[in-house]
Amino acid sequence: MDLLWLAPIAGLVSLIFAAIFAVYTLKQESGSEKMNAISGAIQEGASAYLNRQYRTIAVVAVIIAIILFVALSRGGGFFDSGRIAIGFLAGAACSAAAGYIGMFVSTRGNVRVAQAASSGVRKALAIAFRGGAVTGLAVVGLALLGTSCFYILFGGGSHAVDLVVGYGFGASLISLFARIGGGIYTKAADVGSDLVGKVEAGIPEDDPRNAGVIADNVGDNVGDCAGMGADLFETYVVTAIAAMLIGGLILNAGDIELTNVFPGIAADLALIEYPLILGAVAIFASIIAIFAVRMGKHDNIMGTLYKGVITAAVLSVILFYPVTAALIGADLAGISIFISAVVGIIIMALMVVATEYFTQMHSPVKAIADASKTGAGTNLITGLAIGMMSTGLPVIIICSGILVAYFVPFMATGESIAGLYGIAIAAVAMLSTTGIIVALDSYGPITDNAGGIAEMSDLPSNVRDTTDKLDAVGNTTKAVTKGYAIASAAIAALALFSDYLHKIGIAAEEFSLFNPLVLVGLLIGGLLPFIFSSVMMRAVGKGAFKVVEEVRRQFKEIPGIWEGKTKPEYGKCVDIVTSAALREMMVPGMIAVVVPVVVGLFSPIALGGLLIGVIISGLMLALMMANGGAAWDNAKKMIEDGYLGGKGSDAHKAAVVGDTVGDPFKDTAGPAINPLIKAMTMVAILFSSLFLAYGNGILPV
Repeated sequence: MDLLWLAPIAGLVSLIFAAIFAVYTLKQESGSEKMNAISGAIQEGASAYLNRQYRTIAVVAVIIAIILFVALSRGGGFFDSGRIAIGFLAGAACSAAAGYIGMFVSTRGNVRVAQAASSGVRKALAIAFRGGAVTGLAVVGLALLGTSCFYILFGGGSHAVDLVVGYGFGASLISLFARIGGGIYTKAADVGSDLVGKVEAGIPEDDPRNAGVIADNVGDNVGDCAGMGADLFETYVVTAIAAMLIGGLILNAGDIELTNVFPGIAADLALIEYPLILGAVAIFASIIAIFAVRMGKHDNIMGTLYKGVITAAVLSVILFYPVTAALIGADLAGISIFISAVVGIIIMALMVVATEYFTQMHSPVKAIADASKTGAGTNLITGLAIGMMSTGLPVIIICSGILVAYFVPFMATGESIAGLYGIAIAAVAMLSTTGIIVALDSYGPITDNAGGIAEMSDLPSNVRDTTDKLDAVGNTTKAVTKGYAIASAAIAALALFSDYLHKIGIAAEEFSLFNPLVLVGLLIGGLLPFIFSSVMMRAVGKGAFKVVEEVRRQFKEIPGIWEGKTKPEYGKCVDIVTSAALREMMVPGMIAVVVPVVVGLFSPIALGGLLIGVIISGLMLALMMANGGAAWDNAKKMIEDGYLGGKGSDAHKAAVVGDTVGDPFKDTAGPAINPLIKAMTMVAILFSSLFLAYGNGILPV
């Protein structure tokens, strides 16, 4: 059997196991009528938001598909432009489906975890993780199935990859809007309800008297399940396409004899199809790893979850070698590419370690908690400092990985393009474990919601203690996933950037800072993540302001809420944040599409500078925001667990302020920079021929 068929088969197997885990989750006991009523309200709010969001995005997607068809039909290429437009719509639909599946299961798994928590940590952990695994396996299954099927349907080869770029762009667009809209929704609700509930009223986080509490719980799902699902779906697809494009460059390089560079290569298309096969075998490794997540004698939740990550990583490395030997060869050149794949797995592992250090209950988080003793000001200063410092170690890891992944194939083959392919393969290998990583991420909102349901249903304190333990770990797993997604986005974008330079006809070594167009592009690109983040932070602030006003109004005007005799009008806050998210997501979303087109029409080489500027500043800003926000959150949790006087203390009030600032950092602006980077790069590649035709085409001397 042709190894290529492993890719669609693995995608189907992944979706089958996602369905199996969904059935397992939904079969669990769902608790009392009151618990189910609360869970039902969360389900209703999440579905209503996603339905409205996807209807809005669908209109934008159809318009862009038409523009793609018309713009790329220049010169009579109607057939190819039609296939790109169809692929674009399919990528958008699959990305939306990946997010929707995750949201559907997580909003039903939450109440089952709350019920299982009455029996202890073990059963609750199993249900939460299997529920999260549904999202993880759906993401990688749809991503690999769609990418491989379109590649096969388009006839294979480098031209087919150029057409599959449309599928990747569709995934990028939905990911961007899902991340932006979900991030604005979740943090406007969270910040608004926290400011009134925790700071002003002094009531617990998930107190049913708070009118914003249902919107807050809905936000966890549309932000961290639907948003992250769409985000990593797109990252997976775009990274695979980036490696396939580089493989196509090697195949079509006129001055390179393929068999001289890779003497043991099995077929001409092996370099293009190799990334798909890596993804396929890693899916099987991830499925096995999910079953390895079983708690041992000690109730170490984080250690139990990491069993799955370690198992997936080790099995993937073991399976990578025979695949590499079969496709590229077992000689020195083939082994060098295998080493690049191993480097990708190592980057993934080290990023997990680095992110956990800065966001788990270690010295950086303790430093923020200690700073809370003297008020919110010192808490904010320390949190910002920790966030900035947290960029150092990940960047060193990424740089080291890029150097090794490049120079090992380069030294083995003597060709720089082989080194570039090594970097792309490292990114593919890093993303190959997406199934298990997304399972960790989606576990977080399920346990968070479970804690809210336990609080609102007045379940015994031991149940809330169990859900709090699960939720504390979930905060770290969400941070780990964000760091993983950001790092992989930067590496994949570098590979895509190389393909863009090839399409506009300039060698990477000629891309010079002495050209003022490059310099201007770099500065504009470096600026964009800051403007983009500013728009999103302001959107969260405006939405939170309206939630605060609404919760205050209900406390004041609706008798019996404070005494718990009257149920608040939860739907009012849900409507407020839904409208705010859908209204505010359009401007930052269109930045990713409009800016590269405008700059590319001005000068294709300036657009190259812009892409590098976005990658560099976006990587740093995203890491700072994601890690700093998570550290602020866990510093607050540390104090709530009894440190420095616990809940209600002055230190706790200061920590809540820090967490309020950190929330839109880690769940809105920071993670959304990731799809921004890749969406802009995909636009550049898709419209490169248009830029050459209509841009001034000024290249460096």
